[in-house]
Amino acid sequence: MTVNNLPKFVILLVGLLCLTALMIADKIDMASGVPMLTMIIGYSIGNGVNAKQGNESSNVFGKRQK
Repeated sequence: MTVNNLPKFVILLVGLLCLTALMIADKIDMASGVPMLTMIIGYSIGNGVNAKQGNESSNVFGKRQK
C-alpha cells in the first residue's frame, strides 16, 4: 500500500498526534477523545481496506505499484 494523497495523510497523522497529546495533557477528557481517535483510525483503516480491494476511495491510500 502506498500513500496517494500526502496532504490528507499528514492531516490525519497530525490530528491523531495532537489529539493524543491533548488527552495525555488532560486537556481533553477520555469520554470525548476516544470517539475522535476511533473516527480517525476507522477512517484510515477503511480507506486502506478499500484501496487494497481495488475499489475507489478518497485516495488517502492506494494499491502498491508492482
